[in-house]
Amino acid sequence: MEPTAAIPLFVVSVVVTLSAARLFAKRLDLLGSRFGFPEALIGLLTALAADGPEVSSALFALAKGQHNVGVGVLVGSNAFNLAAMIGLSGLLAGCISLSRATLLLEGLAGGLITLIAVAVLLGWLASTIAAVLAACVLIPYLVLVIGRPRRLARWKLSGLLSRSESFERASPASVTGAASDLGAPAGKSPASSSASPTHHLLGLVVLDVTLIVAGSAGMVQAALSLGERWHVSTAVLGILILAPLTSLPNAITAVRLGLANRGAALVGETFNSNTINLAAGVLIPSLFVTLAVSAGTARLQLGWLVGMTFVSLLLLAPARGMRRPGAIALIVLYLGFVGLQL
Repeated sequence: MEPTAAIPLFVVSVVVTLSAARLFAKRLDLLGSRFGFPEALIGLLTALAADGPEVSSALFALAKGQHNVGVGVLVGSNAFNLAAMIGLSGLLAGCISLSRATLLLEGLAGGLITLIAVAVLLGWLASTIAAVLAACVLIPYLVLVIGRPRRLARWKLSGLLSRSESFERASPASVTGAASDLGAPAGKSPASSSASPTHHLLGLVVLDVTLIVAGSAGMVQAALSLGERWHVSTAVLGILILAPLTSLPNAITAVRLGLANRGAALVGETFNSNTINLAAGVLIPSLFVTLAVSAGTARLQLGWLVGMTFVSLLLLAPARGMRRPGAIALIVLYLGFVGLQL
């Protein structure tokens, strides 16, 4: 494909993909508020919507046999998410706070899935075993997220969660404690009073998904053509170009949540987004194709991603939440991640 055709295709595809992802997230948020979904579940749905460009681009690259691009998009997106969603939001808002119980739940699920996916990419864990382990993490997590507080009481973990809630209380604008975060319906947004029928919204959601997939396909195809023409490596295309671009919907949504002091939803969306990326883009495809990386730089970046994941949890752990110095540290860590590729 000539640059005269590839460049316009790339620009149009980016605009279509990001616009559709933004509308997709807004409509899912509206549906969640309309049906009274818990805050954490709305965060999960928002992450699913905003992850459309990332996952679609990675899967399209894998389908074309460009495994370096596909894996690069996912690994680069997850590192970018930690810096842009948590780091940038914390820098702008001044603080990100949430109950330690919620952090424990979100961090445990997100951290374990990251470790499992990285082990698969490094060739340390068979894909079938990884899928079983991931299911053992995700199924209880989804039960807790979707369940009401009375269901939490059946879990031995609930006693620990209840005790931890007494140590911190977030601002009135945020949801506090694991039981509240997981069970209380989120506040109605102004859009929730929209007169749009539910079936109409569902139809538009389907259209949004179609546009996200089509835009992602055009974006990857154009990027591959331009990269071949301009001698840009596939790793750079995936990690430094496609990953940040496809992660923009997540970053925009996260900043909005951070400025609204919705720390539980922000952290939930961040780790859910990274979990969805790795589950849909690595763990499931690894059952059918080999995704193990061999380059030293790629292995180092995977280790860096694991480090960023657990550093972000440590920075969020204090009772007062993560302040601006911690947010800056996350952004600096991402710059180091970029430096590894350069």
